[in-house]
Order: sequence, then structure tokens, then C-alpha cells
Amino acid sequence: MALRYDAGEVITAMVTPFNSKREIDYNKAEELARYLISHGSDALLVAGTTGEGPTLTHEEEFELLSTIKRAVANKAKVIMNAGSNSTETAVLSAKWAQKEGVDAILSVVPYYNKPSQKGMIEHFSAVAESVDLPVIIYNIPGRTGVNMLPETVAALAEKYENIVAVKQSYADMDMITEMKICCPENFSVYSGDDSLTLPMMSLGARGVISVASHIFGSEIKSMIRNYKTGEFLAAVNMHKKLYPVFRKLFMAPNPVPVKAALAHKGIMEDFVRRPLVELTQIEKKDLFMVIDEVNND
Repeated sequence: MALRYDAGEVITAMVTPFNSKREIDYNKAEELARYLISHGSDALLVAGTTGEGPTLTHEEEFELLSTIKRAVANKAKVIMNAGSNSTETAVLSAKWAQKEGVDAILSVVPYYNKPSQKGMIEHFSAVAESVDLPVIIYNIPGRTGVNMLPETVAALAEKYENIVAVKQSYADMDMITEMKICCPENFSVYSGDDSLTLPMMSLGARGVISVASHIFGSEIKSMIRNYKTGEFLAAVNMHKKLYPVFRKLFMAPNPVPVKAALAHKGIMEDFVRRPLVELTQIEKKDLFMVIDEVNND
């Protein structure tokens, strides 16, 4: 059965480049988008948590989206973060994203106010009914304080054809199995954590919404391709090779380490917006040692 919506196997949750004044560097954003799609990314997620979306103004989001769409030029899909812990705001964000011509939106479980499962269904129902866009729902209990259950995902997937996928950032493989059992066959599951990509794919996940693909996008794409073509040992070996980087990129709040890694590669500066702060020199040395070891392996 064909997928409801195919965003590809590697979706990069793209960082937002800043200059030393913490202003968006749109030229660097355009360069980074081109770099990513030439190094394994099938789609780019704009203004998510990795993109420091909570610190961006609406005007910045608009210009950033326009910049990324121009850079991509139909070579990859562009997905917009349109989530909020306010249902009305999430609906307005989804409508705005549709007006701006994005390919799909990502909408997170409401954070901080910790809704019930029924509340989640009502929230995502309002979002899905407000647009014709494909909607990827996002479960990340570590940030939202509440876990969206497989039966909730299944209820939404059954009811709304435009709820096309879930991004699952929770290391519970039983939940992935339950989702694959109870959700429609054409509904996609994406790993929201790089280190869980291969384990989740063994249970039927489509791919990953990735942070590490900024640095090792081609390798992650190769790992997924090898798995899907039956080259299981090659896929496992790549997973094992990249695993130290997967873990180290979360040594500090995301996207601080991956921005430092991009600066280490000479792609962009590592400036972040408060309340985030850049890595210390000792932390950078620790991160770069791991990255260089993987590169030299």
C-alpha cells in the first residue's frame, strides 16, 4: 500500500544559523539547506526545536521559510514546525504554513499543560481539520511532560487521512510495535532520535527526523538504504560506528552541540540564542574528538 505522504527517509531538523549578534544569517541558512540536500537529506524541517523555533519571531519564521524554499528549489520537501501548547495558536500556525506553501507541518503534543489522551485527540483534530496539508504529529515526553499512547495515535490516523505520520522521540520499542499493529498500513512512523533509527526500522519505521544528519547525513542515508535492501550487517555496522556521535550530540541541550559540530566542519558559526549558551572549550574538545574518531574510522 502506498504511503499517505512520503517525506522520504532522512528528514533533517535543520538548525537556524545566527551571526555574532544572534541575528539569523539567511545566506548561511541557504548554504546549509543546499549542503544538507546534497548530503542525504530528503526533506528539511524548519523552525523546530533544533532550529530554535521558540526563540524566532513570526517575521523571522516567514523569511527563513522563504529562504529555505528558495534554496531547496523542489529538490527536497520543506516541512514547517507549526506546533503550540495552545490549540488555537497551533491551528493559526498550521493555516499560516499552508498559506506559505509548505509541503507538510510538524505539530507537537502540547507541552507544559500536559493534556489527557482525549485532550490530545481534540487538539490534533482541530489542527487536522483546519488545513489540507499533511500533518506529522510529534510525541516527545521528555519535553512535553506527557506521553501520547499508541491507541491515541491510531485513533487520529484512522480518523484523519491528512495525519500522515508520527515522530516518536521515546525509547520504548513496544510502543512502536503497538503503533505498527493498530495504525493504518500507510501511516508512517519516524524515529525522533538518531540512536533509535535502526531499532525502530526493524519494527517498521519509515526513517528518521534527524539531528546527526547535519554532520553524517550521507552515512545515515546509507545505513537506512542498506537495511531496506537486506544488507543488515552493513546497516548495523554503520549504526555502531555513528552511535558515539548520536549520543555526544546530546551532551548539552539541542542544538548547541550540533551547531558546534557544524562550526568544526567550517560550515557555519555556532552562535545560539539565549537561554541556550555555546559549549565551553573543554566540551568542544570532547565533542570534536568523538567526531574526528568517527571520521577517521
